[in-house]
Amino acid sequence: MLKSEGTEHIVGDSSGWELFTNYTNWTQGREFHVGDVLVFNYKSDQHNVMQVNSTAYTDCGVDNYTSLFTKGNDSIIISEVGELWFICAVGDHCENGQKLSINVAP
Repeated sequence: MLKSEGTEHIVGDSSGWELFTNYTNWTQGREFHVGDVLVFNYKSDQHNVMQVNSTAYTDCGVDNYTSLFTKGNDSIIISEVGELWFICAVGDHCENGQKLSINVAP
């Protein structure tokens, strides 16, 4: 049976997309599939969401990114299988843990 709609994942739950939140713990026990939606809630004057590659995720590099979101209530539809990486590119937020890595199943 195919899912007609994807699951909506509120990144960080009630904490949202914020500094000093453990997003590795947040992903534990969650399954991500193509068609699911990641919702990033944050204050647009304090944070952003940048989709990056694995190197930029590891290094917190902001020069090579796929997408940049800045609205503060961003919904991203997962459209591909494999690993996806997201960081906050404001100041040293990524270095302080504001980054998310997920593994997407079909």
